[in-house]
Amino acid sequence: SSGINAEYGKDAKLFNCVQRGHQNSLEMMPMFFMLMMVGGLRHPCVSASLGVLYAVTRYFYFTGYSSGDPKKRLTVGKYGFFALFGLMGCAISLGISLLRGF
Repeated sequence: SSGINAEYGKDAKLFNCVQRGHQNSLEMMPMFFMLMMVGGLRHPCVSASLGVLYAVTRYFYFTGYSSGDPKKRLTVGKYGFFALFGLMGCAISLGISLLRGF
């Protein structure tokens, strides 16, 4: 590992940051898509708006992460969790309405 860092230096760190950002995005996608679909059944406009917010914040998360300084990922990217929590609220609202019989 240290031999690779000595040989490639900053490029190795930058590659690692890009790879980590990409992997993190892939890990979050299934939850995001399921919350969008389920929450959108009851609240389509709210879910679509939260989906746009999430996509925009993920863009800034990834560009901040891929800059080589992982701390930059949270400048705007941290607000993506508000979108996920909102989508969870939409999905929970659907579940409650189904239990009550609409």
